[in-house]
Amino acid sequence: MEKVELEGICVSYGEHMVLRDLSLKIEPGQIIGIVGPSGCGKTTIARAICGFIKPQQGTIKIDGKTMFSHKDRVDIPPEQRHIGVVFQDYAIWPHLSVYDNIAYPLKKRGLPKEEISPRVHYALEQVNMVAYEKYMPSQLSGGQQQRVAIARALTSSSDFLIMDEPITNLDAKLREQMLVEIRILQQRLGTTIIYITHDQEAAMQLCDKIVILAPDGSIAQIGSDEEIIRNPANRFVFQFIGVSNFIPVVIDDGKAFFDLEKKIPYKSHIPGKMTGTKAMLGIRPMDIVFDEDSPVRATVAQAIFLGNMYNYFVRLPGMEIRVQQIAISENAKSYSEGQEVGLAFLEERYFEREDA
Repeated sequence: MEKVELEGICVSYGEHMVLRDLSLKIEPGQIIGIVGPSGCGKTTIARAICGFIKPQQGTIKIDGKTMFSHKDRVDIPPEQRHIGVVFQDYAIWPHLSVYDNIAYPLKKRGLPKEEISPRVHYALEQVNMVAYEKYMPSQLSGGQQQRVAIARALTSSSDFLIMDEPITNLDAKLREQMLVEIRILQQRLGTTIIYITHDQEAAMQLCDKIVILAPDGSIAQIGSDEEIIRNPANRFVFQFIGVSNFIPVVIDDGKAFFDLEKKIPYKSHIPGKMTGTKAMLGIRPMDIVFDEDSPVRATVAQAIFLGNMYNYFVRLPGMEIRVQQIAISENAKSYSEGQEVGLAFLEERYFEREDA
C-alpha cells in the first residue's frame, strides 16, 4: 500500500493549460476514481504520475518519496517509479506469450530468471490465469487479455496501480465482471489504485472516493458516490453525474414560477433553498412524479418502457424534461404519448442563472 500526493501540479500543452494547480492526496489502500469530460486532463494526471510527461509546476510523491519536484529539480525516470499501469487498449505484445508479456517488466529491470518465474506465477494466480501462461494473446478473449494486462502491472507493483479506462473495450457483462474482480484483487492485496474513466457508473460501483475534474482541469469535487449525488458542489457536478433537468425559475410577488415561454405557477411561496429572484431548478428524472392535482401541466412527448422503469420525455412550454418512474411496483401506472399530466417536484436544488 502506498500513499500518493500531488501538490500544485500544472501541465500545459503550448498555450493550453490542461491541469491547473491540481492538488490531491490518495490514502494507502484506496481506489480513487478520476472522472470528468473529455479533455479535462484525466489521462494527463496518470502520465504525470508515471513520469511520461513533465509538469511545469508542482510536486509528486509516492510513499513519501519525491518522484517529481519542479522547485527542487527532481524527476525520477518512469521505470524507477515502480508503478503498475493498465491501459485502455491492454498494450500487450502480440508476439509474446502470456508468460513473457507478464515477465517483460521484470526482464527490463534485469532481474534473474529464478526471481522472475515465481513473481510471474504469483501475478497469474491473482488474476486466475495460471493455466494460460503458454497461450498467445490471439488465443485469448478480451477479458482474458485484460487480466494479462493487470497481471503484468502487478509485476511492476502490487502496491500502486494506475488503470486508465481499463474496461472500455469489453462488453457490458464483462465490464461488470471485471469491476468485481478488480475490487476483490484490491481488497486481497491492499493495492492503492487510481482508476481513470469516463464511466460514472463504474466509478461509483468500484471506487472508495471519486475526483471530478472540471473542463478547465481543476477539481470540482472529491467525495464518495453518496456524497457527490446527495450534495453536489455546483451545477457542473450535478449535471455531469447522472441524468439531470434544469428549469428556469423566477420569483414574482412572493410566488415561484417556471420562467418559460409563459410563466407557470410552481409554488405558492419562495422555495427555502432559493436565493435571489431568479434561479435554475436542478432536478433528477426520478425526483419528478406525476400528480394530477399539480398546477404544473405538461404533455407526454415520448414514453419508453425499459423493463424496470418508464422513461418519459414530457413537454412544457418551450422545453422538454425527462421523467423516470419505477415500472415494477404494484401501483405503477403507465402514461401514453400525447397525454396531459401534472408534475410535482421532489429533492429540488437551485443554481445560479446566467441572466440573474
